[in-house]
Amino acid sequence: MQAELTTEEKSKDAFFEKIAKLSEEMVAVHGKEFSMGALVLGARWIAEGRADTERKTN
Repeated sequence: MQAELTTEEKSKDAFFEKIAKLSEEMVAVHGKEFSMGALVLGARWIAEGRADTERKTN
């Protein structure tokens, strides 16, 4: 018997589904190289803190 997913797990699954769909669309229009580069660039921005949604205001 499989346990029910938590709210957080459901949220993460929904984001993975969005990423998968977006990836498929990018590959169809621009090819694998562009798609992989775009996803890696997104990961880099996150790692560098450039994708932070919480901006400090003065």
